[in-house]
Amino acid sequence: MNQACPTSTSSVLIDLVSKECARPVADPLKALTDELLSRFGEAVSAILLYGSCLRSSNFSEGLVDLYVLVDSYANVRTSKFKELMDAWLPPTVFSINVFAPDGLPVRAKCALITLSDFERGTSSWFHGYLWGRFSQPSRLVFSRDETISARVHMALANAVVKMMSEALTDHQDVLESAAVWERALTLTYRTELRPERASRPAEIVRHDVSYYASITRAAVQSVPRLSPVEGQDDRYAQSPADARARSHAVRWQRRRIAGRVLNVLRLIKSFYTFENGLDYVIWKLERHLGEPVVVSARLRRYPLIFCWPLLWRLLKNRQLR
Repeated sequence: MNQACPTSTSSVLIDLVSKECARPVADPLKALTDELLSRFGEAVSAILLYGSCLRSSNFSEGLVDLYVLVDSYANVRTSKFKELMDAWLPPTVFSINVFAPDGLPVRAKCALITLSDFERGTSSWFHGYLWGRFSQPSRLVFSRDETISARVHMALANAVVKMMSEALTDHQDVLESAAVWERALTLTYRTELRPERASRPAEIVRHDVSYYASITRAAVQSVPRLSPVEGQDDRYAQSPADARARSHAVRWQRRRIAGRVLNVLRLIKSFYTFENGLDYVIWKLERHLGEPVVVSARLRRYPLIFCWPLLWRLLKNRQLR
């Protein structure tokens, strides 16, 4: 289910995104980048850093979030089956562990996806798995060349436009940039497999208010139905939606349903594509259950058969969202 990005992306927005991507990052990122380049070699087009560790700059205690953009799945897989699984439901998640220059261990959760899938996911996927994440600040910690960098910058700018466009409700309104982004983050979190606190979107926006104000100002001309209020700083008028368009509530209800299905399918895929896949899935389930998960011999031997009681507990407790 694809929905095209609504309009052309402004050069002002692309320039702002590229400057954000170029900001320096901490030394531990080099160790992680070197490990990924050693593992995948020339197939790597770019590596992006995003998420909570970027916001906190604490890379030794948290789990670093990285996206590895590659030329093709065939170039990084020795198995045709894994290549097909990668292409069927991108991205494919895996973990790496390295030691930083100061000797401290650094752990990263990496997502593998082709650059072309990344471009589609940030601009036209119905579900916000990619445009929800990459409308937020990120760093381009590796790029093979300037052409790749330009494609990544465009994809990130498109994610901003898509996120803002999808956050707009159907009625007329006037709101500040912080309200736009808090609403957008709240909506996308509700479609994900993570029980975030209700206050989390506001915390993220408050962490970098100036970024969200500047990115909104740069993107507004590319967002249909949104325009600056003349003579008022950081105030934007939202015009009513076309009565023939699918309603905001219906779109997001469908995304929540799709999100639950996709989250389950990605967990199942992890059994086959993730190194030590069962251990990764158990770790992820423990994070959402908030308690240890006992791994029986039969669960380890037949994960697809005996994982369903665990998934049902998440669904029943409304934690699979």
